Amino acid sequence: MKHRNIRRRILIVAVLILALLSFVPLPYYIEMPGSAMQLAPLIKVKGGYPEKGQLMLTTVRMGRANPYTYLWAKMRKHEDVVPVREIMDKNMTDEEYNVYQLYLMESAKHNAIQAAFKKAKRPFSSHYEGIYVLNVYDGMPAAKVLKAGDRITKVDGHAFKSSKQFMNYVAKKKAGDKVKLDYMRHKKAKMATVALAKFKENHHKTGIGISLVDDRTVKSDPAVKMDTEKIGGPSAGLMFTLEIYNQLTKQDITKGYKIAGTGTISPNGEVGRIGGIDKKVIAADKAGADIFFAPDDTITPEMKKAEPGIKPNYEEAKAAAKEIGTNMKIVPVKTLDDALAYLNGLKQK
Repeated sequence: MKHRNIRRRILIVAVLILALLSFVPLPYYIEMPGSAMQLAPLIKVKGGYPEKGQLMLTTVRMGRANPYTYLWAKMRKHEDVVPVREIMDKNMTDEEYNVYQLYLMESAKHNAIQAAFKKAKRPFSSHYEGIYVLNVYDGMPAAKVLKAGDRITKVDGHAFKSSKQFMNYVAKKKAGDKVKLDYMRHKKAKMATVALAKFKENHHKTGIGISLVDDRTVKSDPAVKMDTEKIGGPSAGLMFTLEIYNQLTKQDITKGYKIAGTGTISPNGEVGRIGGIDKKVIAADKAGADIFFAPDDTITPEMKKAEPGIKPNYEEAKAAAKEIGTNMKIVPVKTLDDALAYLNGLKQK
């Protein structure tokens, strides 16, 4: 009886240890295939035209690794173990990383509206709203006041037209000088006085201790509403643009097909490289996509030197499609015009 109780206690302790290991975070993220989401329910152009087919964005699922998911991912294809510092800057917290991803999504939306409206020859305008705070450096004066996601609208009563003007203004001051900030947080106006200090990693540089970008909004006619609260990053830019353009124009570019894809978009319609494209190909195939647009990016000598095995997104996508044996057509695109030219050449399904 005594030995049986001892074995039972050892078993209980072992089970508890194994259970607790699932809550131990490792300094890695796991990347795996996500989903393909139809865009028509998420994007609404006022008075826009309907479509018979589907335009879909594709995602990559990410989660912090624990000992079990780490080992599982190591044994599976198309699940990558990525060090945290390859995902986010060493000065960035998890919260700041999420804010950064949401900023990239907002930028992708604004770029998509501009690219689509330019192509459709419809009116739009871009407006500077202030300085968007991406992250705040520990130990610097701003850390006591600002948070990632805040928008600085004025400095010492001056409303600048770009973040560059703000940086030039601050650069004229010295450590110990103070600036008065007007800023917005969660749509509420706030004010604070912040001293300047020298950066620990660069004693020749003085500032309040923030990483920043321009915060802009785009107004268009007709208006565009986009429900993307649960999506981060810039990689849906191309597919956003195609959906907006399709609702703006009478001709349905889908022609009844299920069309997925990925790629950043510039206001001029240039398509850029993204990460995890093999996982997005898998997500699109599972959703039954007929066509997948992949960025046909150019690999520079600098990129090749930093990562010798790097390949263009299109080649990565083709390799993934071949490996899973999909009939989905992988189409290379460098610009919005490339995607539209391909779709215009399709026969009605």
